[in-house]
Amino acid sequence: MNEGGVILYPTDTVWGIGCDATNEEAVRRVYEIKKRADSKAMLVLVDSPVKVDFYVQDVPDVAWDLMEVADKPMTIIYSGARNLASNLLAEDGSVGIRITNEPFSKQLCRQFRKAIVSTSANISGEPGAANFSEISEDIKSAVDYIVSFRQDDMSRPSPSSIIKLEPGGVIKIIRK
Repeated sequence: MNEGGVILYPTDTVWGIGCDATNEEAVRRVYEIKKRADSKAMLVLVDSPVKVDFYVQDVPDVAWDLMEVADKPMTIIYSGARNLASNLLAEDGSVGIRITNEPFSKQLCRQFRKAIVSTSANISGEPGAANFSEISEDIKSAVDYIVSFRQDDMSRPSPSSIIKLEPGGVIKIIRK
């Protein structure tokens, strides 16, 4: 990932396609692999709340409360993203960030020391892959590296909840 590579890896929810979230070329490759319009933003994983501050200009107070009480994976969409590849962001400049607590993806984020793109390992419009065996060969052959950890895990994790924090304190629940 330090050299712009794209990986296939297990996250705290489903298997994901990932790359350096600060590298525009790597992000472009992920959109290509997914055959997805780059107008559709992708979320990023980080390993701690401290990192959220680095990627968001002004983290609302309620975000810290939500992070503290979350009992399952939760993606928060923030306005005012910064220090990320511009083609990763939504048209309004927002970004979805999830703090991962799953051991592998948390350690990956910690060692990489930057936000990592996390988008479901599927072609856009097709069902997401809950486990490794459901990932298409097209996806597997398009990435630079496939993580071997948890490939035999047949559990069916749920996607994260998604909450959008809008200016003025408005909270929108996108997905429970």
